Formats: sequence, structure tokens, C-alpha cells
Amino acid sequence: MRIQPIDLYARRNAQMGINMRHLMSSMDFSVEELDQLFDLANDIEKHMDKYAHACAGKKLATCFYEPSTRTRLSFESAMLNLGGSVLGFSDANSSSAAKGESVADTIRVISCFADICAMRHPKEGAPMVAAGRSSIPVINAGDGGHQHPTQTLTDLLTIRSLKGRLDSFTIGLCGDLKFGRTVHSLINALSRYEGMKFIFISPNELRVPDYVTDMLKEKNIPYEEVIRLEDIMPKLDLLYMTRVQKERFFNEEDYVRLKDFYILDKTKMELAGPDMLVLHPLPRVNEISVEVDDDPRAVYFKQVQYGVYVRMALILTLLNIKVD
Repeated sequence: MRIQPIDLYARRNAQMGINMRHLMSSMDFSVEELDQLFDLANDIEKHMDKYAHACAGKKLATCFYEPSTRTRLSFESAMLNLGGSVLGFSDANSSSAAKGESVADTIRVISCFADICAMRHPKEGAPMVAAGRSSIPVINAGDGGHQHPTQTLTDLLTIRSLKGRLDSFTIGLCGDLKFGRTVHSLINALSRYEGMKFIFISPNELRVPDYVTDMLKEKNIPYEEVIRLEDIMPKLDLLYMTRVQKERFFNEEDYVRLKDFYILDKTKMELAGPDMLVLHPLPRVNEISVEVDDDPRAVYFKQVQYGVYVRMALILTLLNIKVD
């Protein structure tokens, strides 16, 4: 459903011909636009000093209605690296949401204080509602089990930077494929590139939703579903591990039964090829043993750093700031 910009500020922007973009999904950018974004992120990585004052006088609002470490601090670090400033809240209970204020009203207030907003919300579609009422760019920083586009941008930049391309891979996605918004976003994004094959590794209770496999069938993209991680390790170019998310379960028993279903350890890594990369959106719990951290194929902490670069590039892009 497309939300019409009925807010006064949105009408004003339309009347003035202001071309303001939001990011609700990684699919909001074309493949060509993603290439430009990643080129900018790579230039930022190499020439941080050049961008140190690009957002001087600009403010980022981080509106996080559920807990986050990496995403919130990554956005704040990105804006500070660009010379801007940050404000916001890290918990719904510390905002007027605790008093019953709607997301639509909150973003109208935030629009008076900041130039751009990153919003995380437990309800699917909440950032979209905000975008429909906002006079500043809104970035979806995660909405329920739905989308997590900036994590997907981070994943894509990590793969492209370390592998040199974003096509012709066999990628295994392991763990919570039912509720994992990072997984759903990444599959959608990679499905636009040629030569991809997906292998879904999960217990039956956490298998990837039908709408995802239906999309792959429609696009004639090969995939298979397996339960044992060991069986497919030699086939993979990329392995995307995920945790079983306690906050998405309705009862404790199911979570306890499934939380340690997969543990990537040194023995399993010996089955993989020398060039396979292991990614993880973090936080991890038990699904990757700490003994894997020293393996050069484990790139999940590099992934965190790439997340800062890509969010810097995204902020510049949505604010239409050019740096020569």
C-alpha cells in the first residue's frame, strides 16, 4: 500500500518541487544507484578526512522504539564522522510513545528538530507511516520481522568490497529464516543479481516463508532447503549466519528448543572452501563459536565497520550533499 503524502509539509515539498527520498527497503534503490552508493562508501573508507565536515550543521534523529546497539550507534557514528550532530531516543519508554503519541505525530515533531531520521520500530510498516507524514528523509532502521534495509546495504557492501562483485555466488543462509528481517531483505536484494543460488539451512519450524520461495520461483532463481549445515559447507561461497531471535517467539519453550540448533565451529569451518566468507548481522549468541573469530574467512566484525561507511554514504545521498 502506498501512503499518500497528506501532511502539510509533504504538500509543501511537492509544491516547491523538492525531491525528497526515504529508504524503506533496499529495493528502493536501483542496482545502478546501489553501485553509486557503494562507490561512495568505498571512497569514504579510503578518504575519511575528505568527508569530515560534509554534514556540518545537520542533525540526525535516531528514533529507536526497540533495543539496538550496532544499528543505532552505527548511524550516530556515521553522522558524527560527517561532522553533524545527533539527537533522539533509544527506547520507546523514554519517548512520548509511552504517553500514547502516534508515530505520525512523533515524526512531525522530529521534523522540526532534525534534518534526517533513522527509525526502528517493532511494528511492521511504522517507518512507512512516518515517511508519509515527514518533511525530512526517513530511514527504516528495522521494522519488526519485515525489513532491515541498512543492514542489507551493509551486507552487500561487505560482499562487494571483499569479493569484488555481487553476482554468481552460492550463498547459504542459516538459522532463523522465518523471523529474520535481515535474511528477507538480503534475499530480495541479491535476487536482482545474475547467477545467484540460495541454500536455506534451518529447522522446519524456522524455514523461510513461502512468499520468499514463491518470489524465487517466479524469477527462476535456484534454491534448496536443507536441515544439516555440514552437508552444504563445501558448496558455499558465502555463509550468512543468524541467531534465533528470542524476541520473536511467542513462548519460551520453542525458543529454548531451537536456540542452539546450529553452532558454527572450527570443525565445520574445515569443511568449507578457502575463500568462503562468513557473515552475521550480529548480535550473536551461541551460533558462532568464538574459536571461529580468528579465521580470516570470518568477516562479521569487518561487516560492522562497513556498516558505518554505507550509512555515511546513505546520509549524504538522502540529504543530496555532494563532496568534491
